[in-house]
Amino acid sequence: MADDIAHRLPLPTMRWNAWGVAADQTHLSEGIKGLLAAALGVAGPPSASPAPDSVRLADSLVGEADLAAFAEIVGAEHVSAEPGDRLPRAGGKSTPDLLRRKQEEQDAPDAVVLPGDEGEVAAVLAYCEEAGIAVVPFGGGTSVVGGLDPVRGGSRAVVALDLRRFDKLVALDEVSQLATLQAGLTGPQAEELLGGRGYRLGHYPQSFQFATIGGFAAARSSGQASSGHGRFDEMVVGLTVVAPRGTLVLGRAQKSAAGPDLRQVFLGSEGVFGVITEVVVRVRPKPASVRRQAWRFPDFASGQTALRVVAQSGFRPTTMRLSDEMETGVNLATTAKIGDGDSPGGALSVTTFEGPEDETAAFAELTATAFRAAGGTELGPALADSWDAGRYSAPYLRDALLEAGAGCETLETAAIWSKVDEVKAAVTGALLEALAASGSKALVMCHISHVYPTSASLYFTVVYAMGADPIAQWAEVKRAASQAIVDSGATISHHHGVGADHRAWLADEDGEAGVAMLRAVKSALDPNGILNPGKLIP
Repeated sequence: MADDIAHRLPLPTMRWNAWGVAADQTHLSEGIKGLLAAALGVAGPPSASPAPDSVRLADSLVGEADLAAFAEIVGAEHVSAEPGDRLPRAGGKSTPDLLRRKQEEQDAPDAVVLPGDEGEVAAVLAYCEEAGIAVVPFGGGTSVVGGLDPVRGGSRAVVALDLRRFDKLVALDEVSQLATLQAGLTGPQAEELLGGRGYRLGHYPQSFQFATIGGFAAARSSGQASSGHGRFDEMVVGLTVVAPRGTLVLGRAQKSAAGPDLRQVFLGSEGVFGVITEVVVRVRPKPASVRRQAWRFPDFASGQTALRVVAQSGFRPTTMRLSDEMETGVNLATTAKIGDGDSPGGALSVTTFEGPEDETAAFAELTATAFRAAGGTELGPALADSWDAGRYSAPYLRDALLEAGAGCETLETAAIWSKVDEVKAAVTGALLEALAASGSKALVMCHISHVYPTSASLYFTVVYAMGADPIAQWAEVKRAASQAIVDSGATISHHHGVGADHRAWLADEDGEAGVAMLRAVKSALDPNGILNPGKLIP
């Protein structure tokens, strides 16, 4: 824990060198150990991270004059260059991030600043622009695409701008069902504040327990209930953004014809155009009824057909997922059962319906009719309940696998329905081929995580035997998979974002003219390039 070394500020909730909190960490079952040994030839030994007090950080490049200037803006109690404050904000939580945390030498921001209102954010940005200091906005620290790397770019230093003090429910308009939330609220905090008034946000990505409202917006997040509730960008009605060249308050109604929608410029902008400080979002009353159901399909193809038929109908479950045969075979969707040999076989689908009792009953029956027509067999609610209970636990399993010598990482994309099979085959093949070239055996699993009338998101999990240089190994594997994604006509990311890891492929998707547009926006709002250098824009 970073609180073992000197720090002055409240620390991020998550551990500096692993996902989540220590109380929820998991250990590999005998079934998983057996699966690793049989399929991958992995049998340990554990690889431990260095103790925090043995980690070496480079000396801070922020001087005493800089710290004094920040203290004048936000208060001395909200500024620090202590190693224990810098280290927990040194990046995100991808597998390469966690592998780097096993090294004794770590890169980290040179200081941490905690502003308390938009005026303080603007003043910090103004000072940093004048002083040549880069700024990385920091929320929950959950990025898995290099979105929080402390890149200095052309600046002499970098500070983490931690938004944890932006933690209020500013307003709740019950007539319009809109909530104004500050950007530093975590998912659970927002749900608690709204729940006290009988409402909920209804946005549940796997990072829900730690990610923030501002992060949801900046990363264009999708939650596990997005099939029914919509992605976070579809929930946003208004934004307040502070940029070096001014503050923007955007969104007077859900839809507008007042020129291009500037809200969309900042949704998914990953902190490179401005700092999102406040979000107005659509909320909904707590549901009166929740129904879950698990289904077995003979194969992924028949399950995919069923999901498409439902997605293209006039109704959609809140959640609708489909695991392929490999993922079903190892029980990855129900993490408590992984490796126990008690798989339903075929392809497992999980559905959830929320809303008024009569509505959920009707939608569940309509879905059942479509699923049966495609060859689906009802399995009851137990497996769906098990998925729901363990849906935030998978990243903890990744940590345990890494410690045992097995690499584990995820990647995702989205494609139109007519290309789903092609994309799945191309990405799976690229992963297996690249890992074989590195001398490693691998398991590649996939599920459809989000569905739309025209498209679906494919989410891949790969478990493999780590090589002698696991960071370089995964970099090459990820490059091959990313190239397969764009070559097959799919998007480079459905919900993880671009960050540093995907920026090389953005021009393949948006074209050189599109990238030039993004650079023009960057130049207009942040002409000196201090905001989150090295991310998003090639």
